[in-house]
Amino acid sequence: MWFSAQKAKFILSGQKQTNTKGSTMVERYSRKEMAEKWSIQAKYDAWLKVEKAAVKAWNKLGFISDSDCEKICKNAKFEVARIDEIEKTTKHDVIAFLTSVSESLGEESRFVHYGMTSSDCIDTAVALQMKESLELIISDVEEFMQAVKNRANEHKHTLMVGRSHGIHGEPITFGLVLAIWYDEIARALKLIKDAKDTISYGKLSGAMGNLAHAPMEFEELTCEELSLKAAPASNQVIQRDRYAHVVSAIAVLASTCEKIAVAIRHYQRTEVYEAEEYFSPGQKGSSAMPHKRNPVLSENITGLCRMLRSYVTPALENVALWHERDISHSSVERFILPDAFITADFMLARITNLIANLVVYPENMMKNLNLTGGLVFSQRVLLQLPQRGISREDAYKIVQRNAMKVWADLQEGKKAINENGESLFLQNLLADEELRASLGEAEIKECFDYAYYARHVDGIFARVFGK
Repeated sequence: MWFSAQKAKFILSGQKQTNTKGSTMVERYSRKEMAEKWSIQAKYDAWLKVEKAAVKAWNKLGFISDSDCEKICKNAKFEVARIDEIEKTTKHDVIAFLTSVSESLGEESRFVHYGMTSSDCIDTAVALQMKESLELIISDVEEFMQAVKNRANEHKHTLMVGRSHGIHGEPITFGLVLAIWYDEIARALKLIKDAKDTISYGKLSGAMGNLAHAPMEFEELTCEELSLKAAPASNQVIQRDRYAHVVSAIAVLASTCEKIAVAIRHYQRTEVYEAEEYFSPGQKGSSAMPHKRNPVLSENITGLCRMLRSYVTPALENVALWHERDISHSSVERFILPDAFITADFMLARITNLIANLVVYPENMMKNLNLTGGLVFSQRVLLQLPQRGISREDAYKIVQRNAMKVWADLQEGKKAINENGESLFLQNLLADEELRASLGEAEIKECFDYAYYARHVDGIFARVFGK
């Protein structure tokens, strides 16, 4: 049984969010498909699909008659309740499944599972489930990327302050932030697609992987029928580095999603307030404090991404099985595979809506950009002085001492920008005689131009999104 499939119930209800103007920006209903792919029914459906493909392969090889092949493919079925009943006695799920299937057939049932071991059926079936699940994840990511791209174009030239160590650095645009996110998601998508190729392998090589009881063509024909490739070499199982590849790719994607969620949580802080999650009419933020509008979606996404990364370690540890196979991986996979795919699907739906409906405040971004009284222009002033013959060390001292005065002035309560529109930093620089010996007033003021910092935005966008 896939223990975690029942956890999917919480994603089966539709989600719909609107922007602050009330017009729908994105309608994204969490898909039932992902949960259904990891249900008990889906597991046995995949098993039966593999068993029928094997029967067709034997038929092509001339081992099973056309009549028996047709009967099996047409009539073979199972009942989940009957499998559960049989398993109480057999304590073996595959045997219980095969017994239930055989009850739907006549004498031709003797050819079902012929020459196969349990993992031939299970691992090939799980490859089908993961391949199809990754196709949904790929669709999710592409939709997510489109939402990010739309917002990047919208805010291509929206000025804001760039931060390092959480401290104001230099002017950037919010569009550039979104372009970086898009570029990183694109790399994660490449990993996901590569993981899909890695997992799209089946095996029907028998109990020890030596194909002793079936020709190699049997394995190849069966996999071909399932649109899979035959593993070049296997033992009793598909090698678990393939599974680890899939889970790791999902975890990398999750880390990028968490990065985005954490950034939004910062932007929504009251003292920053440059962007916030859409807060719908009637929504409540706190049972005690009616004023609260909390970044609950971003925080939820952060938690979901932590869970997705937590599956990497057990997936990696599953690679080291004893000899040709042990069963230590099985219980792990019954948890991490359904959980990883269902959680990733839900998380991606949520973060897509979050980005599409994100409320952005350009005015507050500009307000924060001016908060430090022009200090964000310090590097441009610094770079002018070596062009006038000043050593970099002396240039740094000149600019830094004027910058430090601004910090002191701000602490004393002086306005960051005066009535004439001049920042504290500009005022200090214009009053510095040593600096003025190298740079004129117009040259200094020219350094305080926001457009200078956005002049390559179009070029960067062309790199990221194409021309």
